[in-house]
Amino acid sequence: MSDPGSISDLDKNRGLAEWLEWQLRQTRNRIRELEIQEQQEQRRRERARAEQSWKIQPKRTGTTAMLHRGGCTLCSDMGFINRQEAIIALAEPDIEPCQICNPQTGLV
Repeated sequence: MSDPGSISDLDKNRGLAEWLEWQLRQTRNRIRELEIQEQQEQRRRERARAEQSWKIQPKRTGTTAMLHRGGCTLCSDMGFINRQEAIIALAEPDIEPCQICNPQTGLV
């Protein structure tokens, strides 16, 4: 015979299930937070890499090819080139520096 003031096994297990569901929600929330932090950090690393790189906008009909800083928004995302390649590109007669981002700053 059970004690009238005691909690039944069924109630104990219901309480345990509620606590475990709470723990699972907390864990899933933490995972979402960490995923957001990881994505933000990845974007920061990509921006930092872009700022230390350059890119060349190809020549189009009626325009000349143009050298941009890696983070310049006037040029759509393309592959980046390093400092040495940017110096070589800037010396080419058919490649002009972007007048907005001034990619030659710090190169020569």
